[in-house]
Amino acid sequence: MTLAATPLAAEGANPLLPHAYELVVGSFAFLVVFLVVGKILTPRIQKTLAERTEAIEGGIKRAQELQAEAQRTLEQYRAQLAEARHEAARLREEAREQGARIKAELRQEAEAEARRIIEAAQAQIEAERRQALIQLRGEIGRLSVELASRIVGESLEDEARQRRIIDRFLEELEARPEAVR
Repeated sequence: MTLAATPLAAEGANPLLPHAYELVVGSFAFLVVFLVVGKILTPRIQKTLAERTEAIEGGIKRAQELQAEAQRTLEQYRAQLAEARHEAARLREEAREQGARIKAELRQEAEAEARRIIEAAQAQIEAERRQALIQLRGEIGRLSVELASRIVGESLEDEARQRRIIDRFLEELEARPEAVR
């Protein structure tokens, strides 16, 4: 037999059951731990959990508020964008109308300028025609006096007489419109 086996067998106690002093000390330690955990740690844990819950719920609420604000801002931006597009379309239409107006004004000015140029050209043509007619009349008169002088055989140098002859000749020519024109 061994020495270690003897004290256990001599006691005759069950090794699975604790001794009474261990039960008292264990119960006392359990009560101390239970009181410390129940009275000190549990309220602190619950307070921390409540703070975290409140922080999480507050964060969720703030996130929802921010999301709602972002949605409102997005809608405002969309409304402003639609308004800006509408304004741009209105400005383009006004620009087209103004361009058409300017184009019409320029066309009218060009037509007026063309009429003025045509009228000035016609007046100039008429003046040149009159000038040519006067020169032609003088030339015809000179030629007719020269021709008459050769035919008659005498000099028709008298200017007053020349004018009367020329005027009579031209009046006869004008009386026959088909012959001259």
